[in-house]
Formats: sequence, C-alpha cells, structure tokens
Amino acid sequence: MSIKNSSSKLSIMNKPTKKLLFVVSCCILIVFTAICQSQAQNKYKVIPYPSSMTENEGEFVFAKKMGISIVKDVKYTEILLLFIQQFKAVSGIELSINSKEKQGIVVKINPNIADEGYQLTVTKKDVTIEVASPAGLFYSLATLRQLLPNEIFASKYQNIKWAIPCVKISDAPAFGYRGALLDVSRHFMPVEFVCKFIDLLAQYKMNRFHWHLTDDQGWRIEIKKYPLLTTVGSIRRETLVGHGKSKPRVFDCTEYKGYYTQDEIKQVVAYAQKRFITIIPEIDIPGHSLAALAAYPALGCSGGPYEMGTYWGVFNDVLCPKDTTIRFYENVLSEIIDLFPSKYIHIGGDECPKIRWKNCAHCQQLIKEKGLKDEHQLQCYFMTKIEGFVNSKGRSIIGWDEMLDGGLTPNATIMSWRNEKGGIKAARSNHNTIMCPNKYCYLDHYQEPKDKAPLAFGGDTPLKAVYDYNPIPDTLEVDKRKYIQGVEACLWTEYLPTGKQVEYMSFPRMTAIAEVGWTPSEKKNWDNFYSRLQTEFIRFDLMGVNACQFERKTKK
Repeated sequence: MSIKNSSSKLSIMNKPTKKLLFVVSCCILIVFTAICQSQAQNKYKVIPYPSSMTENEGEFVFAKKMGISIVKDVKYTEILLLFIQQFKAVSGIELSINSKEKQGIVVKINPNIADEGYQLTVTKKDVTIEVASPAGLFYSLATLRQLLPNEIFASKYQNIKWAIPCVKISDAPAFGYRGALLDVSRHFMPVEFVCKFIDLLAQYKMNRFHWHLTDDQGWRIEIKKYPLLTTVGSIRRETLVGHGKSKPRVFDCTEYKGYYTQDEIKQVVAYAQKRFITIIPEIDIPGHSLAALAAYPALGCSGGPYEMGTYWGVFNDVLCPKDTTIRFYENVLSEIIDLFPSKYIHIGGDECPKIRWKNCAHCQQLIKEKGLKDEHQLQCYFMTKIEGFVNSKGRSIIGWDEMLDGGLTPNATIMSWRNEKGGIKAARSNHNTIMCPNKYCYLDHYQEPKDKAPLAFGGDTPLKAVYDYNPIPDTLEVDKRKYIQGVEACLWTEYLPTGKQVEYMSFPRMTAIAEVGWTPSEKKNWDNFYSRLQTEFIRFDLMGVNACQFERKTKK
C-alpha cells in the first residue's frame, strides 16, 4: 500500500516536472539552434565586407604540407612569402611556392580584374585567387586570413584544424583613397608602434598612412640641412596636464622630446610599401609652426624669440611669407620628397591666424605689390609658391579645407575636416577631395559615455555614426562625385600620450572607417557589421590590441 501510494504520488508530481523539463529542453534547443546559426553566419567574418560574396557548403582543410602555384614574378612571390611566414608561425603548416606537393592554392593573373580587386574561390579541393596586381593579391590574402580560424592572429603556434569555409568572393574597393592620420607632434610614437599601426591599417585594406610630423609642440623628422629643427624644435620644456580648456593651466614640469632619423623614416616607408600603404608626410605651413619658429626665429614676422607650444590650441605666431622663408621650406621639402615616394605631400594650411600678418610691414607691402585682397589671399599666394615647387618635383600637394578661404591653389587636393562643405566646394571646382569631417572621422573624440572614458578632445563620435557615414554628399552633383577620392580617419594625439591609448581610440572605430572606404554603400549593413565586429574583438585580444570594449556584447 505504501509503495502504491508512493508511486501514485510520484506519478502525480512528475506531470508538472515533465512539463517543465519539456519546456526547458525546448528552450535549450532554441538557444543551441540560435548559437549554431550564429556560428554559421560568423564563418564569413570579413571586415571590410566584400563587394560580392556567395557562401557555399563545406570547407577547405589545409594539409601539413601544401603548395602554392603562381607565375614566377618577384612582385607576387614576396607577398606570398610574407603570408607563408605568418601562417607557418601559428599553424606549423609549410606552404611552398611552385612546390611538387599537391597544389592547394592557385594564384592566377587576370587583367580583367580591378587594380586593387581580387576574386577568391574556395572549394573543398582547392583555393583559387585571381588578381590583376600585387595589391590585389595582398588584399585577397588579408581576406583569406579572416576566413581562417581566429587563431591565425595569435603570436604563437596553435594546434587546431586549419580550414576555411567554401565561398566565392569578387571584391574591389569603393574608393581609391582609404587612409588614417596619426599625429606624432603632440605625442611622439616610437617606430615599433608606427609599424604596428601600419600593420593594423593593412589588415583592413587601408592604403594611406598620413603621418603628421610637425606642429607647434614638436618637429619630429630629421632635416639634415637644418639640424636645429630637431635639436631645438623636437624638445618642449613641459606639457599640459588635463584638458586644454581647463583653467588655470597645470603643467608636468618635465621635458618632452623625440624625433625620427632619416634612416628610421626610410625603414618605416619600406615597411609600409610591403603592405601596400603609401605614407603621406605632413609638414605644416604656414600655421602650426612654432617648433620651426623656435628653432629658426627668422622665419617669423617679428624675428622672435619664440617658444615651443607646451599646451594645445592655435597660436598667433606663424610663418612670414618672405622669400627666405619660402626658400627654407623648399629645402625642407626637397629632403621630404627624397624620403617619401608618395605622389602627395601634405602642407597643412589649416588654422593660420592672420594677426601677425596684419601687423607686419613686409606682409602688408606684399599684399599691395601682388594686388591681393587681404591676408587670406596672402596665404593662398604663399601656398601657391610652395605648390609650384612641389609640382616642379613631380609631386602634388594636399591641404586642409582652410586653403579654400583665400582661393584655391591650382592643383591642390583638399582634405575636408571642418565639415563636408569644403569638400563639396573643392569638388565643384574640379579639385580632388578627401573626406574627413570631424563629426564622423575624428577618432580622438569620445566613443562612449564620458564618465566611462579616458580624457579625450571632446565631441561625440560613436561607432555607428562612423559606420553610417557616406563620403559622397547627397547634395553634390552626380558629375562632380568623381572628385571625392576617399575617406580618412584622424588620430590627433593631444590626449593620446601612448600607443595603447591610440589603439583604444582607433579600434573598433577604424574597422568602421575601413568598411566606409572599401565596401559599396549599398552593401553596408549595420547589424551585419556589428555581428562581425564581435569576432573582431576576439582577434583584437589575440593581437594584443587595446581596443575599446564599449561595443562588445560580452566584455572581457
């Protein structure tokens, strides 16, 4: 009886229990299915997103030894060797070019593909890459790395199955110019970090590194003809503590210095070239030049003495447009041009107060002699002289959009930073334009709530705002849109004293800039990008990148 009653009670108690278990099981099944679907979607975790991608069933598995078939051309084999070395270090797999082993990767030259484009076809049997140029091969391998397990981004050997999902990708960039600026004047960045920064840009198929080398707070490049530019101009006596708007100003009472020798510059240029990144140097003229004035006071209107900037902002002392000043900068730019093979040389042109020129007898006489309207036209006259010299060397100038204020120099490319108006005006005047409006492209602005963020310049530039940006303004006429050459992210370092802090402000927003520059606007999708970005956070961890975690779903 007791047994029967016990059994009966158990049976009665089990009905709701079974129902609960059934519900729980269903929930687990739903969650498991969602995870599997998420993982399936996450197999194709490529940033920036390709122009065209067809996902297929199956995967290609790498053997311990495998060959790469390609035409014998050193321009292509050097790119493959870089990939082979990186892949072997983490996988232990030996890929050999033109090996007698069974071929696993085939590289074909196809002149019908866009210059920086590629076609990547992965089947269970092999991987086929078609390109028209070495740059296309480099970018195809960047995509291949992202299709591999995340461990490809680790720094040591990983004993896992090395495979990539079957897929067909046809890809080419939306814009020819995909850049990032790094300011090293306010805070100097060592060569090792600059090379790491270049590696990260290359990983996301960016192709321009804008190196801001001079400003009021420091001259960071050796010029052999003028040694005082570094022995004096690279050293400031102290640096502001806290934000520039804080009053009274507080300083650290510590000397700050640093510059690159020409040998170091050549090393970095060569490093970038192997990663298909062109370095565009910037030498500020005529404003933001206190470092040069402190070293050579005769370059100014008053003759000095001048002191290096120890805090951030815009200073009234600027270069005086004398013939001797122009000759000085022609000599400086001659050495710059010899060091940097870039088509473009950036000469600044921004934030140049005119107060010294208004009170300078030479400047006022020059305005009268040349029939200029005002000091804004005097700046245009100055910049036109510099442009003529740069053009005589077979190069072209880039300048900030303030260069429009006094009339454009004949052949300048404009970087539109204050807003999009400068870029629109330049394009309508048939001048090439790089879009970098601070509202979307200045990565020294806040990306998270200020109470959770380290000190920054100010302003809000969240990840989604960066991602949603389109460098082609809706208001620009269709026939003028060809003058918009691309987009650039800007890292000004007033509040970024270290490489780690530069990384924090750059990533993940730099990946959004990369997709803005590479992916056709109609292919962009925020939700899709955000999903892929979650995998990118894992890669940041593996690469030792100090990325901001605010947009990470599951924080470290």
